[in-house]
Amino acid sequence: MAQPMEQSIHRDPALFYWILFPITVVMILTGVLRHYATVLLASTPKKLELPALREQRSLLRGINLRNNAHSISPAAFATRKNYMITAYKEGAFLKDPGNRGKAAPNPMTDPAAMEGMMGMMKGNMAMMVPQTLIMSWINAFFAGFVIMKLPFPLTLRFKSMLQSGVMTRDLDVRWVSSLSWYFLNLFGLQSVFIFILGNENAASQTAQQMSQMSPGGAGGGGTMFQPGQDPDKIFQSEAENLEVLEHEYILMGVEERVLSSILLMG
Repeated sequence: MAQPMEQSIHRDPALFYWILFPITVVMILTGVLRHYATVLLASTPKKLELPALREQRSLLRGINLRNNAHSISPAAFATRKNYMITAYKEGAFLKDPGNRGKAAPNPMTDPAAMEGMMGMMKGNMAMMVPQTLIMSWINAFFAGFVIMKLPFPLTLRFKSMLQSGVMTRDLDVRWVSSLSWYFLNLFGLQSVFIFILGNENAASQTAQQMSQMSPGGAGGGGTMFQPGQDPDKIFQSEAENLEVLEHEYILMGVEERVLSSILLMG
């Protein structure tokens, strides 16, 4: 059976030095600058008052109980479950019990919420402005270049991702265009940034987006509750989650299981 002919393209070796290498270096330097710009623009987080801190930690305690219920005995789980459900339903953990049942305040009138929104806006600006400039730079000088070939086979689904800006139908999917190399660097340099800046860095676009979406991230102002959310409704929802949870203790009948495994090995 005849082997399919491997597609080859004669490329100028200078493409590595004038396109691939500069794009990689610029992306790394941009990530480092973004990290330090984010650090300079970040405002000092304010310390939470004791009632607000208790309100957030109480919700986190219920979530941890639900996620790790299999690690405690049925009696210990039942005691904690009954205590948390009763406290959630009675509003014992609310920082403002007098506002229970009232409409959530407008986040635009809350100074803490406004500060969180400003922090999110600063982070988005530090992320969007450099990427827009780099994208324009690549489109202006490096559009349409095929700069490298991957050493492993890929399916046709990767063609649109690896050959952006190259309008060819018959080109092998393993060839990578300059614009696609930019996108690969955009989402694939996290390990390099961790090596240079450490684990807690703001250089990666993906990591920064995840931190803003997660509770306590940059966009949340260091809180478990997003602006406009009613803590009482969240507590009621968590109480329902605990009520319907079916408890299974992982050490239930462990003696019989160990003895049976020993007998089978013997």
